[in-house]
Amino acid sequence: MKLNELNSTDGARKDRKRKGQGNGSGNGKTGGRGHKGQKSRSGGKVARGFEGGQMPLIRRVPKRGFTPLTDNDLQVVNLGQLNAFDNGATVDAAVLFDAGLVRSAVAPIKLLASGDLTKKVTVSVTTASASAAAKVTAAGGTLNLAAAEA
Repeated sequence: MKLNELNSTDGARKDRKRKGQGNGSGNGKTGGRGHKGQKSRSGGKVARGFEGGQMPLIRRVPKRGFTPLTDNDLQVVNLGQLNAFDNGATVDAAVLFDAGLVRSAVAPIKLLASGDLTKKVTVSVTTASASAAAKVTAAGGTLNLAAAEA
């Protein structure tokens, strides 16, 4: 059997409905559109959400709050969580993502000072609080800022 010898099975391909081709076709005269009204006309469409003049649902429900366009979604990592890594380890966005401490390896990460750091690690994050930076250097580690953005 060759590709040019393949045929579709009976009933697999239906003919398109030929509208307005006489009453015997079942789609004659009004062409399956019924009688009169907006949807029977050519170009007669109803706008999405339009409810026939009734106040639309999107305008009836109360609206609250405001979402700023410039909102930056920082992912937070606490110092105490870094104790899971070995001494001398380099902790960056990819390592934190693999460990399951952040949701994304590309979104910005902020290091906060919650908890105590007992390991000497090199941390590469987007930003860090001043107290977190002090605790990292006090533990003998180093902190590289803005290296996570690539």
